[in-house]
Amino acid sequence: MANVTLTQLTDDDREQFILDNQRAFKFGAMEEFGNRDDHMEEDGEIISRKTIEDSIDGGVAYRIREDGRIVGGLVLTIDKETQHNHLDLLFVTPDAHSKGIGYAAWQEVERLYPETLVWETCTPYFETRNIHFYVNKCGFHIVEFFNSHHPDPHDPETGEENDYAGEDFDGMFRFEKRMK
Repeated sequence: MANVTLTQLTDDDREQFILDNQRAFKFGAMEEFGNRDDHMEEDGEIISRKTIEDSIDGGVAYRIREDGRIVGGLVLTIDKETQHNHLDLLFVTPDAHSKGIGYAAWQEVERLYPETLVWETCTPYFETRNIHFYVNKCGFHIVEFFNSHHPDPHDPETGEENDYAGEDFDGMFRFEKRMK
């Protein structure tokens, strides 16, 4: 198993974290769709800078390190009252894929937050690598599929009500992992 640790994101690494996250998400989309990809958010990215920044600002961000070398990152939202916590972002740099790093990082998250009752996360329908990871490796269950016929009632960026009016929304899977 990979020798993986999590260290809290520092202010001087924030910009590189954002760029690394965008690169990893773009790699996944290119792997799936190639040059015909049309799943971009603002500024030609699969995940916008605003989405990442809002996630970092509203949660706790970690760098994933393998033997001290940065190989990814993750952001969590921890609700200390309900202990229904959320994995907002998790990425491993493309050159470190398929080495057990994501799974080792997830195990470290579970170790760091043993009081969690339920973990929740989402991933786009086309990220088959992520779906496999969450369901088959980490033990999450798909509990909902948001799409134009069943929209997420809250905009993932603003938390406000969302009806996707006028949008060509492809879909997101919502996962849960009950811990207790």
